[in-house]
Amino acid sequence: MFWGIDLGGTKIEGVVMTSRHPDSVIARHRIDTEGSGGYEHVMYRIKSLLDHLIEVTGHHPDAIGIGTPGTIDPQTSFLKNSNTLCLNHHPLDKDLEKLLGVKVAMANDANCFALAEYHLGVVARDFPDAKVVFGVIMGTGVGGGVVIDGKIIGGRHGIGGEWGHMFLDESGEDCYCGRHGCVETIISGTALQRYYLKQSGHEKKLKDILTDTADPYATEVKERLIYFFGKALGQIINVLDPDVIVLGGGLGNIDFLYTAGREAVANNIFNPVLTTPIVRPALGDSAGVFGAAMLIQ
Repeated sequence: MFWGIDLGGTKIEGVVMTSRHPDSVIARHRIDTEGSGGYEHVMYRIKSLLDHLIEVTGHHPDAIGIGTPGTIDPQTSFLKNSNTLCLNHHPLDKDLEKLLGVKVAMANDANCFALAEYHLGVVARDFPDAKVVFGVIMGTGVGGGVVIDGKIIGGRHGIGGEWGHMFLDESGEDCYCGRHGCVETIISGTALQRYYLKQSGHEKKLKDILTDTADPYATEVKERLIYFFGKALGQIINVLDPDVIVLGGGLGNIDFLYTAGREAVANNIFNPVLTTPIVRPALGDSAGVFGAAMLIQ
């Protein structure tokens, strides 16, 4: 059986599956994270969720997979880069193993997204021969995950796939990571909204910005997204050359990224034509928790 937990900033979701198939779910539950309660409180929230799943299914896991914003640093064994700040600088996976009494496998949420779409989602359905997959998260922030032959490639520092913090352009803002002009500061949803505010002088929701054909400032934001989407994703193809790219997150629902955006990517690769499929995900909001369950091999 496959047990997965998606640890988010506001919600924790758990799932129990009997096989690597999205229709095999036998239990699913969601609770609030309550991150303001601190590190130990969040760990006990996870325990409460797991206890509920054990009660509902009548089974006890030997191991669980947990997806979280941030990643375990291979050098220090501490969690880093989580937006639930109380979790950073702690050996979260090891502490949870002690608390829960089970083996814990942990990966960041973008990696879990890529893993889920590889094993259960659009890649498994439409591209069964794919070996290398790049999963994109574009929403409030920008993240990514690399899966090769069904396994996450985390890298020496645990930052494999983190294209959101590649340098993209000086026109970007200062980034929370301490650098300037990262991909996330230019094509994330929040960055695009801030850019619109700076240019127009008033606020507007991103959905309205990207669908407004009469507003010249909105057109500028749309063109900016397409241009820099092409530059950023083009470099991923130049380095990794994946068999499939899956676009997740809120911006993954934008139709023009699959047309004009794709053309922009084609203009930025070291090849005369772009044949890489750039596709929508199949699992929606379930990808994170399904991917966590897939961490248990």
